[in-house]
Amino acid sequence: MKSLVRYTVGIILVCAILMYAASVMDQTSGKSGKDILTIYNWGEYIDPDLLKQFEKETGIHVIYETFDSNEAMMTKIEQGGTSYDISMPSEYTIEQMKERELLLPIDYKQIPNIKNIDEDFLNLDFDPKNKYSVPYFWGTVGIVYNSKMLKGQNFDSWDDLWDPSLKGKVILVDSAREVLGVGLNSMGKSLNSTDTDELKAATDKLIKMAPNVKAIIGDEVTQLMVNGDASVALTWSGQAADMMYENEDLTYNVPSEGSNLWFDNMVIPKTSKNVAGAHKFINFMLDPEVAAQNADYVGYSTPNKAALKLMDPEVVNDERYYPSKEVRNNLHVYKNLGKEKIGEYNEFFLKFKMSIR
Repeated sequence: MKSLVRYTVGIILVCAILMYAASVMDQTSGKSGKDILTIYNWGEYIDPDLLKQFEKETGIHVIYETFDSNEAMMTKIEQGGTSYDISMPSEYTIEQMKERELLLPIDYKQIPNIKNIDEDFLNLDFDPKNKYSVPYFWGTVGIVYNSKMLKGQNFDSWDDLWDPSLKGKVILVDSAREVLGVGLNSMGKSLNSTDTDELKAATDKLIKMAPNVKAIIGDEVTQLMVNGDASVALTWSGQAADMMYENEDLTYNVPSEGSNLWFDNMVIPKTSKNVAGAHKFINFMLDPEVAAQNADYVGYSTPNKAALKLMDPEVVNDERYYPSKEVRNNLHVYKNLGKEKIGEYNEFFLKFKMSIR
């Protein structure tokens, strides 16, 4: 009797799976590569309503997938299992993808809305003349903290994270470049240092901070800070914006020694089967109203100068999200340091993590 039940349940499950697969296939049946656009983006990094709007305006069906690291994204594109048409890598990854010939050049004749991008965010070192990428979002790395729980502390210096009063209170992001960057910045060294002695010194200094570290985690930090379960964290400006929206006791600061200025750009992988559709999508995202809506939803800073005029002045004029040129001059963009040196960063980061009990 039990065998019969298991057999029946098995048939039902198989039928359910087949029905689901059929429904998915039905959505895209009859569509060619020109009718489908496959997008590969960071999680929570676009307003879903805009995807629906793009589909409605163009008749192109969007397939949307997400990744949680530049490295995972690049590996999957390099393997070529899925033909992605659009992705949003960070600046140093764009350099790597160019070197590995994973990108197609941008045809700006198909992107008239490029005129809306602030020139300060064009023709940067990681992609001269923006041959392979178009600005999407930008931001900084800094410290978000609960001013109510940590009275009198403002984290104007990275060294403030070593304060003994913060024992078991500091949360760090699980990323070698960002965490090693804290050590390097605190010593006045370059975020792009390739000097092994400097990296070792930065790691040794970070190990002295170990008693203060509550956890090294990813997106979970948002809820911990919002709920008041943690009081200070290393994070990105947009993630901090989400936290501050939910909890008015939180604020964000970029220490005076400087930090990372990062850029995520839109690219067209060489695997694309809908290059024309990819250009339509990029041009769509550069529309001022679209860019403003997307920035409001995501919380990161938009490079679209036309969009800024449509956004809340309180946000646009807040230097925590839109630092002045003077402040940006003290910030540094990550460079592609090569596979060997990045491996060294990861090794030192692992050494630091192992020091935390």
